[in-house]
Amino acid sequence: MPQSLDGKIAVITGAASGIGLATTERLLADGVTVVMVDWNAQALHDLASKFGGRAIPQVTNLLDADSCAAMIPEVLKKVEHIDILYCNAGTYIGGELTDTTAEAIDKMLNLNVNAVMKNVHAVAPHMMQRKTGDIIVTCSIAGHFPTYWEPVYAGSKWAITCFVQTMRRQMIPYGVRVGQVSPGPVISALLADWPEENLRKAKESGSLIDPGEVADAVEYMLTRTRNVTIRDMLVLPTNFDRV
Repeated sequence: MPQSLDGKIAVITGAASGIGLATTERLLADGVTVVMVDWNAQALHDLASKFGGRAIPQVTNLLDADSCAAMIPEVLKKVEHIDILYCNAGTYIGGELTDTTAEAIDKMLNLNVNAVMKNVHAVAPHMMQRKTGDIIVTCSIAGHFPTYWEPVYAGSKWAITCFVQTMRRQMIPYGVRVGQVSPGPVISALLADWPEENLRKAKESGSLIDPGEVADAVEYMLTRTRNVTIRDMLVLPTNFDRV
């Protein structure tokens, strides 16, 4: 039987758009207080005004080391504790490796891998002390299959799969659940860098899903009884046949 999330406190990165926004809306509807983390201060202000008092804006630039390090301490000045950390923020590079730049590779790895590890590192002692908590990370089907058309992105997601599944084991003795959700292609701004032919084919075949489908999966993971951990949930468009 699903467990209620009413009264919980969640922190969601990349909360101003896409999967992060859809999950924010879902958890708010479940009675959760959501600290919305994003670099876009204006978008956060507008959304917090729209959603009301249980949506708390937190302006953080995860690519800035000082801002990233300050995120969890700043959040804990705004809320009493953190029940849920959803590390969702990320970026995308598709296409041939030789067509990208060293700077773009650094940005992707810093956001998709380093920031996630830093955020989990910052929140882990808090949850360990409380002997409870949930940490979820947005991974990707690319973290399970060698998607040759996006080697940098896939590499970052394979790293995250390893990190999440090792941290899951480390946190078991403390009652903290750690898992990941691994979507296929989601309709979002991130797909702007997809090879045009791949994107066209995916749209024509219906091989894309909405952010709300991923929010459904995250909600399902969080509402399981504490003796159950969903370690990974792959959410694919039914017509997605590339893997």
